[in-house]
Amino acid sequence: MARKKRKKPVVRTLGAVVSFFKDDRFRYAIGIVFLLASIFMTLSFISYLVHWKTDQDFQWSKVFSGPEIQVENSGGKLGAWMSDLFINKWFGVASFLFPGILIIWALALYRIKLFKAWKAVRNSLILIILFSITLGLLFGDGKGFLGSGPGGQHGYFLSKWLLASIGYFGTVFLLLICYTAMMLFSTRFLDWIRLQKSPFASSEAHEPGEEAGGPDAGVTEMDAGEEAPSEEPFVVSTIEDEVITTPERDSMSSRKEAGDNPPPPQAERKDDVEMTIEDVSGTNPDEINPDEGALVEYDPTLDLPKFQFPPLSLLNDYDQGDTTVTNEELISNKNRIVETLGNYNIKIDKIKATIGPTVTLYEIVPAPGIRISKIKSLEDDIALSLSALGIRIIAPIPGKGTIGIEVPNQNPRMVSMKSILASKKFQEADMELAIALGKTIANETFVFDLTKMPHLLVAGATGQGKSVGLNAIIASLLFKKHPAQLKFVMIDPKKVELSLYSKIERHYLAKLPESEEAIITDTQQVIHTLNSLCSEMDDRYDLLKNAHVRNIKEYNDKFISRKLNPNKGHRFLPFIVVIIDEFADLIMTAGREIEHPISRLAQLARAIGIHLIIATQRPTTNIITGVIKANFPARIAFRVTSMIDSRTILDGPGADQLIGRGDMLFLSGSEPIRIQCAFVDGPEIEEVTDFIGEQKGYPSAMLLNPVEEEGGSSLDVDLDKRDDKFEEAARLVIQHQQGSTSLIQRKLSLGYNRAGRIVDQLEAAGILGPFEGSKARQVLVHDEFSLEQILSNLS
Repeated sequence: MARKKRKKPVVRTLGAVVSFFKDDRFRYAIGIVFLLASIFMTLSFISYLVHWKTDQDFQWSKVFSGPEIQVENSGGKLGAWMSDLFINKWFGVASFLFPGILIIWALALYRIKLFKAWKAVRNSLILIILFSITLGLLFGDGKGFLGSGPGGQHGYFLSKWLLASIGYFGTVFLLLICYTAMMLFSTRFLDWIRLQKSPFASSEAHEPGEEAGGPDAGVTEMDAGEEAPSEEPFVVSTIEDEVITTPERDSMSSRKEAGDNPPPPQAERKDDVEMTIEDVSGTNPDEINPDEGALVEYDPTLDLPKFQFPPLSLLNDYDQGDTTVTNEELISNKNRIVETLGNYNIKIDKIKATIGPTVTLYEIVPAPGIRISKIKSLEDDIALSLSALGIRIIAPIPGKGTIGIEVPNQNPRMVSMKSILASKKFQEADMELAIALGKTIANETFVFDLTKMPHLLVAGATGQGKSVGLNAIIASLLFKKHPAQLKFVMIDPKKVELSLYSKIERHYLAKLPESEEAIITDTQQVIHTLNSLCSEMDDRYDLLKNAHVRNIKEYNDKFISRKLNPNKGHRFLPFIVVIIDEFADLIMTAGREIEHPISRLAQLARAIGIHLIIATQRPTTNIITGVIKANFPARIAFRVTSMIDSRTILDGPGADQLIGRGDMLFLSGSEPIRIQCAFVDGPEIEEVTDFIGEQKGYPSAMLLNPVEEEGGSSLDVDLDKRDDKFEEAARLVIQHQQGSTSLIQRKLSLGYNRAGRIVDQLEAAGILGPFEGSKARQVLVHDEFSLEQILSNLS
C-alpha cells in the first residue's frame, strides 16, 4: 500500500492559522476585548470630566514613563492620554458614543442581532461629527472647559469656519438638514409613512425608462442588396413591455372588512349531528355540509396578519440609459453577414434585426432554392467575419420561415432584478409560482410558472451566473408569495451560497425537527430530509384521496371554502420548493442514496405542490443521468465549455456558444429560449432577507416528518466480517468523539454505503450508540485504552 504523502509544514502552519482565526473561541475572545475596552473608555472619559485640568494635553510619550509622573484619571496614564485625545483634541463630549460603537461590534461578534452592526456604526460616527459641531456652535470654546470646549477642537474650529462662511442661521439650517437626512436614511421612517397611507406592501414608483434595453424590441428591415445611406438610419418599431408605475401588490397581509375573522370550523349543534346520522348516502365524511350556515372563507395569511412583502426599493436599479446598439453597428453586422454568405453563393432577400439587452437577432430570409444546412455549416465563418464570440444560428426559427443569427452586442446592457419585478408582466402574472428570470432577445420580460414545469434543472460552468440565477428565482417567489403559502427546503453542500437565507428561517424555511440549521449542509442530513419529503408527499396524497381531489390547487380551494374538516386531519398545504445547490457533490458522495428520493419526488410530487430546483456546475452524464433528465423537462443552461456538456443539459448544442455573465438558454419545450438573466447582488438579497427576518414570524421553521433510518442493528451485523477500515474508523470516532457516517466518509475517502456499514459495525461492537434521528450517534468509548481492549476482544 502506497504511503500517503504528508502535507508540507508550511501548508500545515497556514491551515492552523486559518483555523485559529475561524474558531468561534477567537471571535468570543475579541468580543470580550471590545466589551472591556468600552468599559475602560467610559470610566476614563467620566474621570476626565472631573480631572480635565490635570489630564489636559497629556502626551503619548509619557504613558509608559516611570512613577514620578502622576495623573488623577481613573484609567491611569493611558486613560488620561486617550481621554484628552478624544474629548479635547477631537470630538468633545460626543466621544462618549465611541464606547457604544465597541459594544455594537461586540454584540455582532456574539451574533446578537438587535440591529445591523455596520449601519449602527455608520450612524454613530455621523452623529458624533454632527453633535460635536452643534456643541461647538452653542458653547464655543466653553471658556476653556474640557480644554477646547464641549465640542472639542473639531467642533470648535469647524463651527467657527461655518459661521464665517454661511453665518449663524445658515449653520443652524445646515445642521437641521443633516439631522433630518440622517433620520430619513438611517431609519425606515419613509416606509412607515407609506404603510400608513396604504394597506398594501410598499413599492417604489418606477419610470418606464428603467426597463433594460430601452425599447423592448428594435426591429429593422431592409433589402439585403441595398446599401443603407449613412443619413438614413434603421426604422425601429418598439413593443412596449409595460412597467407598473406604482406597483401596489395585493398584500397577503391586508385585512378584509369587519367579519373577516373565521369562526370555528364546525359549530356543535344538534341538527348538524342529526343530519349526519339520518343521511350519509353520497356524502364525503371529510367535508363540512355547506348548508350548515354561511362560513367566511379561511385565510391562511391570518397566521401572520401583519406580514409585509419587501418593497422594490430594497433592490438596486442598474439602469444604463437607452440601448447602446447603434445604427452603425447594425448596418455593419448586416453587411458582413451578407458578404460572408455571398462568398458561398448564398443570396439573401431580407434581414430583420431584433435588438435585445445583450444579443441582437438577425432574421434572414434566404433566396429560393438555398439549403438551410448550408447556412448552418457557416457558423464559424460568420463568427470570424463579425469578430464576435457566441454566434448562434437557429435554422429555421420555429413558427417562422426565417433563419436566425444571434450576434452579441458590443456594449451589452445589465438587466436589473428591480426592473423585472416591477414589470407589468410579473405584477399581473396569474400563476401559482411565478418566476421572473430576465429578458428575452425581443427585450420582453420572461416569466414562467414553476408549477407547470414542474421541476427545474440549472447547470453551467463556474462563474457564468448560476448562483445569480438561483437568487433571481428565490427573489421572485419571496416578492410574490406569503410565508403561509410557500416553504423552501434549501440544501447547500458548499455552506456559503444559500447562507443568507437563514435569516428567514421562521418565515419561509422548512427543516427536520432535530436539525439545528435550516440550511442543510451535511450529506447525511440531506438524505434524511429528502426521505422526509417523500413521507410528506405520501401524507399529502392521502389527504387528496380523502378529499376526493386530484391536485393541491383543488384541495386548497376546498379547504379555503371550509368544505374540509380540520378535525379529520385536513390542513392548508403550502407549496414546498426544494433548492439543491452543487448537486454533483451530493451525487459523488452519496450516489443512489440521493438519486432515489429525488427521482421519486420528481415523478410524483407535482400534484401535491413539491417542486425541485437542482443546480450543478458539473454537467456530465454521470451527474445528470438519464433518470434525472427524464424527470426534469425544464432546464436552464448557462455557458459551458464544450458541446458535449451542452448536449447533456439541453439534448443539443447551444450552451457552449453563450457569452457568459448571465447569458442562458431556457428549455421547456422543443426549442430553447435565449434569455439574459436578471442581476441581483448579494447585498440586495441581504437587504430583502433582513426586511423579512425583522418581522414577526412563526415560532420556528416548518417541521418535516422525521423518517427513521433503515440501518442494521447489532443482531444484523457479523463482526467476524469486519471492514478493512474498521479499526481506523474506530480510532477516528474516538479521536473526534463524533460518530457520523459523513465523518468516516470524508476522512477515509469512502463511499456513503460503505461508511454506513462501518457505522453499523461500530454500533454492534459497542463503540457507537444507536441511531438518533438527525443527531450524530453517541460515542460510547472515550479513550484509546478502552478501545484497544474492545479491539483485542474482537480479535
